Amino acid sequence: MSYVWSVVLGLVAGTLARLFMLRLDYRQYPTYPHGILTHLALGFIAALIGSVLVPAMAFKEFTAVTFLALAAQEFRQVRNMERETLVKLEAAELVPRGFDYIEGIAKTFEARNYLTMATALAVSGAAFVLNWQAAFGVAVLLLTGTQFLKKGQVVGDLAEVVPARLHFQGALLMVDDIVIMNVGLPEAREKILAEGLAILIKPKDDNGRATLHHVGQRQAILHTAATLLGIKREIGELEFTPLARKNIDTGAVGVFILPIEKDFDSLREIINRVPVLESASRKPLSTQAGRIAAD
Repeated sequence: MSYVWSVVLGLVAGTLARLFMLRLDYRQYPTYPHGILTHLALGFIAALIGSVLVPAMAFKEFTAVTFLALAAQEFRQVRNMERETLVKLEAAELVPRGFDYIEGIAKTFEARNYLTMATALAVSGAAFVLNWQAAFGVAVLLLTGTQFLKKGQVVGDLAEVVPARLHFQGALLMVDDIVIMNVGLPEAREKILAEGLAILIKPKDDNGRATLHHVGQRQAILHTAATLLGIKREIGELEFTPLARKNIDTGAVGVFILPIEKDFDSLREIINRVPVLESASRKPLSTQAGRIAAD
């Protein structure tokens, strides 16, 4: 097959892979046309670099390899750009994402450009060495595979989310037996009891307990719940701030939120689907010492 067609097929497959991996969801980023255009343009560049590599090597144009190094440097800048943008946006969030969540999003955008390049490289190589039918098969396989790579572990895999009792002991707001915060105003207590929701996140094993121990993971849960259900809170109203506190004896996490949409089933489903952050993931049971300690 002509090298031109191998480049074209690789370019199309790589660009489609980046398009399929670009999701607009509850994370609310990217949401604007300029942000989407930026990611698609970078995906096109990554696909172009990947698609020309095999023909360039076949024609002994070894200088083309240097483009890979330049691309890697550029994609690291993409990661930095995403991180800096989201950090600046944190000041405008009533319930922040947290730096761990931001770092996870930044890493994801960088990695997806590498996946785009790899898809274009594989399809272009199959077209150049074999034929367009083989390239089409490789493209379908890789485009399907990228959809699975978008799906990671979620909180529901590690823990059970159950309803909890929201009550006060004096001025202390409690979720079951977990102290959440001190609420001094009687009016605020009445509103919290009447309109608030409480959930207990019970880890299924020591891996879940260690992951929920991470403050960044709990902040990601709060941000997601507040984004989807809304919160009855304005600037300076600390008593209405969603909070997640841990029972230090059991590792269970109590969550309090004062939502606009008071729907327990929705809240449970939201928490079940919160992604496990890469920086928060802990697996003590994968070690011998951790398994012995869990016995």
